[in-house]
Parts: sequence; C-alpha cells; structure tokens
Amino acid sequence: MNKEKLLCIIGPTAVGKTKLSIDLAKQFHGEIISGDSMQIYRGLDIGTAKISKEEMKGIPHHLIDIKNPDESFSVYDFQQLVRKKISAITDRNHLPMIVGGTGLYIQAVIYDYQFSNQGKNNKIRSLLEERVKLEGIERLYQYLSKVDPETARQIHPNNERRVIRALEVYFSTGQTMAELKAKQQYTLLYDVAIVGLTMNRDILYKRINERVDQMIENGLINEAKALYDQGFKNVQATQAIGYKELFAYFDGKITLEEAVDQLKQNTRHFAKRQLTWFRNKMDVEWFDITNLKEYEKNLQKISDFVAGKLHLRANI
Repeated sequence: MNKEKLLCIIGPTAVGKTKLSIDLAKQFHGEIISGDSMQIYRGLDIGTAKISKEEMKGIPHHLIDIKNPDESFSVYDFQQLVRKKISAITDRNHLPMIVGGTGLYIQAVIYDYQFSNQGKNNKIRSLLEERVKLEGIERLYQYLSKVDPETARQIHPNNERRVIRALEVYFSTGQTMAELKAKQQYTLLYDVAIVGLTMNRDILYKRINERVDQMIENGLINEAKALYDQGFKNVQATQAIGYKELFAYFDGKITLEEAVDQLKQNTRHFAKRQLTWFRNKMDVEWFDITNLKEYEKNLQKISDFVAGKLHLRANI
C-alpha cells in the first residue's frame, strides 16, 4: 500500500517559512497545516505571527483558530487532528504540508509514535503541582534540566504541564522520558520530505528583534492586555512567548522595556533550541537562505528537492 505524501517545512522562528510555504503550495497544489501549537488559539494573533487572509493568497490553511485560550491542547491532540487532515487533503488530490511547529509535535505525526500511560502517578503529580505553587516552575525546570537535559531542551521553561509530566515519569519509573523514548522503535508512516530553513545566526537574531518590534507596533500589547483582562493569565495558551512577558509587565513586576527585552531574548533562545532539536532528531534537508536576494534561486532548489523526494511535478 502506498504511503500518503507529506511535506514538512521547519526552521527557527522568523526565518521565512510562511512565504516559502505559500510558493511551494502553489507549485504542488498544497494545503497547509499549521504546526504551531499556539496558532490554534483564537485571539492570539500578533504574538504567534499568525498568517493573515491576505498572506494566505487563497491557499487553504488548517488548525488555526480552533480553540479558545482556556482550552488545553496536547501533542496527542495534535497528532490525531493532523493525521485526519493529511488523509482528507490527500483524498482531494492535494499535497498536505505541515509548516512550522516544534520537533516533538511533527515527530509524533510522521512516526508511529505511541502515547502510553507509562509513568502516570497521580500522587506524584499532585506533589509536583504543590511544589510549583510553593517554589515556582523555574525550580522544577532547573531540576529537570539536571536529571533529563534532553527532554528539558524540548520544553519551554514555563510550560508547567509538560515539566510536571516529565518529572512524574522520572520519579515513577526511575528512567527519564528521553530514555523511555529512545527505546521506542519508530516507523515512518508517510512518504515525507522535510525541508529545513536556516540562515546566518546574527542575521536571524536581527530579524527576530525586528519582528518583535513590528509586533509591538502592530498592537501586541493591546492584544495581550485583552487576554489578561479576560482572566487568561494561568492558562496553557498564554504561557507562549510574547504573552507571559507582557503579563509580568501588567502585574507590575517588570517595566515595559524589560518585558520587550525579555521577549526578544526568549525568542532568540527558542530559535536556538528549535535548530538544535531538528538537527539532532530528524532527517532534514537543510537550505541556507541567508541571502534573501537569491530567494528565487533557493526556491527552485527546494522545489527540485521536493519534486524528487516525493515524485511530484511542480505546477510552474
């Protein structure tokens, strides 16, 4: 039985995935599935760099604005939703494309990634939740970084749910989540091409800083304040970079200037973690797109790779 074809476009934030994805979707009759676990939330538009209707240029996009900010969303939820979308898009004789996202989310989709109850222990989880209340999530994240640095690198320091889950597994089984995952035998479920975009780090960091400035100019502070005023302070959605920093400003803990500086720094660190994870964990074909003047040339190179890898003909 032939496997369904799938194109994944990954890379650090602000590298230029959106424009490339639209151009490739036009060439290969693609439909885009957002791989960003925060773009699923309504009201988180500017801070998640959510694509606008104009930018979509008529290309269908999926998994955007499907949840309210107070609803939870897990890797398992993502896996199940995306796999259904891939089948539906394939049935329309279009090419499914996952654009953006974290490595773990994409890995959970493309491999026979099994979610189990291994290491679940309600008593330990409750104790960890109490520790968060008493000591703060930073202390637990630091501990996780010592006992399971590989898993810690994949988790944002403020993602309370995932930090607790990783420590729950460790204390329950005596093994780290990374060790348990290493024992799994993954089978590739799709005929997949993974395109990775990268660029000179100094230029990337400059683009990140400029993007944050543009977000502020576009109204990020008002967007975050609206969520804050609605009581969405301690929900999964607003733990995202771009909101938690401004929430600390609204709480009076830091100045606006400090919040913006932290936002830029956290985004740069996140981009670095993204690159490290993808380079170590997945079979990615990397393309350096530092020279933006050579965009058309790079697009042709990437298009040729996708056509060859997935046995497709570009509609040029």
